[in-house]
Amino acid sequence: MACSEEGVTEDSWEMVSVGPTTSMRMESCQSEFLETTGAKLIAGKGGMGVKTAEACRRLGAIHTVFPGGCAVLAASQVEAVMAVHWLELGMAEAMWVLRVKDFGPLIVSVDTQGNNLFEENKKFFEERKKAALEFFL
Repeated sequence: MACSEEGVTEDSWEMVSVGPTTSMRMESCQSEFLETTGAKLIAGKGGMGVKTAEACRRLGAIHTVFPGGCAVLAASQVEAVMAVHWLELGMAEAMWVLRVKDFGPLIVSVDTQGNNLFEENKKFFEERKKAALEFFL
């Protein structure tokens, strides 16, 4: 059911699938977004970079990832659509403000100290890969 941003009511939309957007493409504006909105939790898909890690540390926010393949599970945890912004970008790219209950599983990818799970894992896996290649070569 289509509606304008001003006309959103809790029964205007029904979520059937919630697939977070690829996180890294938001890296260039995530700091500004966190500062402007005051958001303390961002749910995305995939890792983020240094700018987001610094913004999370500075602003006390966290970036999380919702595991791939869980879009129907995520939709089942949406109680209401509170608002939709930037719908002119298309439904998939609009910003949806949702009221959720027991939302998850979420993996904290960047914490309030700026620790970045994906970057730490890259280093760990690179070391393991190097050791494995040395064994086989």
